[in-house]
Amino acid sequence: MTSEAARRPLFKAVPDALAGLGASTLAFFAMFGGMAQLTGASIKALFSRPFNLRELAKQTYQVGVQSMSIGFLTALFTGAVMALQFGWSLARFGASNYVGSVISQGFVMELGPVLTALLVGGRVGAGITAEIGSMVVTEQVDAIRAMGANPVKELVVPRVLACVLTMPMLALMADVIGITGGGLVATVEQGLSPAYYFDQVLRSTTVSEVLHGLVKATFFGYLYGMIGCYQGLRTRGGTEGVGLSTTKTVVLLSISILISDFILGKMLLPFT
Repeated sequence: MTSEAARRPLFKAVPDALAGLGASTLAFFAMFGGMAQLTGASIKALFSRPFNLRELAKQTYQVGVQSMSIGFLTALFTGAVMALQFGWSLARFGASNYVGSVISQGFVMELGPVLTALLVGGRVGAGITAEIGSMVVTEQVDAIRAMGANPVKELVVPRVLACVLTMPMLALMADVIGITGGGLVATVEQGLSPAYYFDQVLRSTTVSEVLHGLVKATFFGYLYGMIGCYQGLRTRGGTEGVGLSTTKTVVLLSISILISDFILGKMLLPFT
């Protein structure tokens, strides 16, 4: 009798866990479908006139220029740490001269676009969600519709397009700064000459590898811009709902970037 009573909570917990897993899976696919619909509406609105270039310039400044400091500081010290760690590891095998090749390929193909997207995307995506979510809960989006304007064209298109345009440039500049930071440490710690270090960088990095990283960065820009807009438009429940949507945006875009990095890497490697 006692053993049967002890099993009952377990029997109840298993269906509850499966129900929770099923609900989470359905919510994920619902979000995926909603983002696909919003993407289609955004593409349609993009080619309809008039196009607000002033709003695009404003969003480009906010999501691109104002994100440079966080992206570049991260790249600089990541490159420095890579040079320190790889230089020490490679020295045990007498291969410390190749630290420039390791850092350049690691940054150009992976660390440049991924780290920049995670940090900049977290800042930008959360900001977009908070901004649009606040407009939703204060009924400003309904006012845009009442005036006969398209909220997708006015709010979503400039922000997503600004993310898509600025992310590859941020990633490319992060590559340069990260490799330079690695060069500073390699020069001081491993005793490599700057000329030899950068010669290794140029010899080991190809145009296809740079394009590999830029394609990833472009998709990451679309991803965090679209997730931010989608979660902002779905915000409900006043200021508390804005906070919940912002938190959800950061979590979703971080997971999405890491998953899509693997998928895109698998797809792009044969062309690299």
